[in-house]
Amino acid sequence: MTDKAKTILSGIQPSGKLHIGNYFGAIRQHIAMQEQQGDSFYFIANYHSLTSLNDGKTLEEYTLDVALDYLALGLDPEKATFFAQSDVPQVTELAWILGTLCPVSLMEKGVSYKDKVAAGLNPNIGLFTYPILQAADILIYHSDIVPVGEDQKQNIEITRDLAGKFNHTYGDEYLKLPEEHIVKSVAIVPGTDGRKMSKSYNNTIEIFAEGKALKKKVMSIQTDSTPLEDPKDPDTDNVFALIKLFADKSKQDEIAGKYRAGGYGYGHAKKELLELITEYFGDAREKRRELEKNLDYVRDVLKTGGEKARSRAEEVMQPVREVTGIVRNFRYP
Repeated sequence: MTDKAKTILSGIQPSGKLHIGNYFGAIRQHIAMQEQQGDSFYFIANYHSLTSLNDGKTLEEYTLDVALDYLALGLDPEKATFFAQSDVPQVTELAWILGTLCPVSLMEKGVSYKDKVAAGLNPNIGLFTYPILQAADILIYHSDIVPVGEDQKQNIEITRDLAGKFNHTYGDEYLKLPEEHIVKSVAIVPGTDGRKMSKSYNNTIEIFAEGKALKKKVMSIQTDSTPLEDPKDPDTDNVFALIKLFADKSKQDEIAGKYRAGGYGYGHAKKELLELITEYFGDAREKRRELEKNLDYVRDVLKTGGEKARSRAEEVMQPVREVTGIVRNFRYP
């Protein structure tokens, strides 16, 4: 991205403990992009999580966990607006209005919905209309840049379609059409079973897992049955694919050489991966422990971020209400 004065918007679901796939696929890029000039809005998408999580206490716990994780990993609330989606009621207000303009056929074309249902998620209406709420998340802040993975590209196209339809219907540019910014991950992060790492597949390695829990996850990574003494191909191994995320080029080459030489088992590789993960997140782990002792600070960060996000959202929402004829006789606090 060359224009550093634009508004960046992205969110992450608190539907489980964040894992290293989340980190390399999104969080690391979010932390880096906060250094750019302009506005960065990062939100915890707790409304979205209701499509797959129906336990209030657990959702509240996961929401706070995501806040702790982001702050521990380097998100700076002085540089980025960080908040919970539910602290901005204008989002669901706009989502309803967009839904009244959205053809059912547009939702029926949703690849993400079909993929999630195929993966075993409950095919509820919230999951079906997920792209409409996501569109409201984006449009309510006049977002310019939306960093997403390839699997979310269609949802950005839907967002642009809905914004264009609203503007055409009401005769002016009330909603800004966002640009997609496809996040190129270092690699597809494999889970412990070799499929893409995902909470839906229960194959994740949590970012802040440690000790016996982390070791158990790493040692459970599936490998082939090549005997210890035989040479192995690092490029076809799940363990080495994860090692490449954490090791520098020199370390990668060293370990790859051991694979090809023989006499180096997958157990050896897993032990090296365990050490790399522990070292990589060591400083963040210590910072998270400190933050856990000061949860009032974490909640204040979200409160302040929510106030700023609501202020921006209201600037967008008020003209939308006026042009649609929605009369409101009170103000949000």
